[in-house]
Amino acid sequence: MMDETWRAVLADVAARAAAYRNGAGERPHRPLHTYAEARAAFNAPTPERGGDGAEIIAELAALAEPGLANIIGPRFFGWVMGQSHPTGVAADWLVSAWGQNVGNAHATPSASACEEVVARWLLDLLDLPRESSVGFVSGATMANFTCLAAARGEVLRRAGWDVEADGLIGAPPVHVVLGEEAHSTIFSGLRYLGLGAKRIISVAVDEQGRMRPDAFARAIAPLDGPIIAIAQAGHINSGAFDPFAEIAEAAHAKGAWLHVDGAFGLWARACQDRAHLGRGLELCDSWGTDGHKWLQTPYDSAYAIVRDADAHRRAMGISASYLPEGAERHPADYTPELSRRARGFATWATIKALGREGVDALVSLDCALARRMAERLGAAADVEVLNDVVLNQVAVRLGSDLDGDVSDALTARTIARIQRDGVCFVGGAQWRGRQIIRISVCGMNTTEADADASAEAILAAWRAERHANS
Repeated sequence: MMDETWRAVLADVAARAAAYRNGAGERPHRPLHTYAEARAAFNAPTPERGGDGAEIIAELAALAEPGLANIIGPRFFGWVMGQSHPTGVAADWLVSAWGQNVGNAHATPSASACEEVVARWLLDLLDLPRESSVGFVSGATMANFTCLAAARGEVLRRAGWDVEADGLIGAPPVHVVLGEEAHSTIFSGLRYLGLGAKRIISVAVDEQGRMRPDAFARAIAPLDGPIIAIAQAGHINSGAFDPFAEIAEAAHAKGAWLHVDGAFGLWARACQDRAHLGRGLELCDSWGTDGHKWLQTPYDSAYAIVRDADAHRRAMGISASYLPEGAERHPADYTPELSRRARGFATWATIKALGREGVDALVSLDCALARRMAERLGAAADVEVLNDVVLNQVAVRLGSDLDGDVSDALTARTIARIQRDGVCFVGGAQWRGRQIIRISVCGMNTTEADADASAEAILAAWRAERHANS
């Protein structure tokens, strides 16, 4: 591609991206195409010859945009997803253009140095032990996996077993203790690490999904040998936090490693009026969290934070004769990947754009908007908010005056109607044996007017569905 043609293509991409983002508030908060329609649109034989870049980009936009979810819209509450801060997006464009394969500090010194500084910023913002190491990974699944790999290696090392050298065959069994409503990505990470379901000891939780400290103490007391305990900052349905201080005391008394799944809830530590929820988190041994949730970084951005940097490096480090060594911080020592994009730049740019005050204000506002929506919805006589809205999650049951199965069916149909209407986007979940609407407020562009309009759209869809089935 000639230089001027390349410049024109990038200018066209910038214009298209700006137009797409500027129109987010007016577009329906749902894809216009179904998966089947999108597949049909993209379906074509393998290209035999190369084509013109400008035409290819125009075709891609025409094919893709009808099937895009309006996740960056101000009324998207379907899952805990950020809206990708424009400054972070711009930095991420540069990352793609720079083409840095970040694994080694000698090969990519700027990317490696940036990650080192941003790691320090993250520990400061989240008020976690400053000696901790940070791996820049793709998402919370890989963040939890990375932390749990460090945990597995260290608890086995203490038992006299080198899992990095000798594997798991013949190793002492590792006990895993976690709440019975732990997030599914935790189970994925344990599976990837060879710590199967039979090794898991589930701990009873309260009505908000918090681990009960008495139940945790009873569960861990009889265990011997290597133990990994896993707590949760931000229950996926209720937003609740486990009682970390009590759990940490019981876990460390048994020599256990205590990991925290803090995919979105860990950011409460950066918010003055929500920080109390995370008291005791600093006593744990590792933490996984996402940047592309509350920090609003572009996607492919999360952080594996480990207090014991040596354990982190033992679990993740990659060495080869062609890779330079040295005292510098090598990014590949802290992630499962040797080849990856330079994720630190977008996080650097986003934190610079928001600052400590901006992160604080964003988390505080979203939590307040979640409470506002819960109050409006809960004021209806036949609508019940099932959780204490301590963070950004609202769990709603429709038809609280109806038989459970009828309520569940109507709630599911109402969710479908809300999504078809497109004023806002909400998702559903099964929680405590009931079908609920789950509302996740996690965006930087959502206002009180958006929260009010969304609550009204939910109630209108519910009234229409209930009337249609009466």
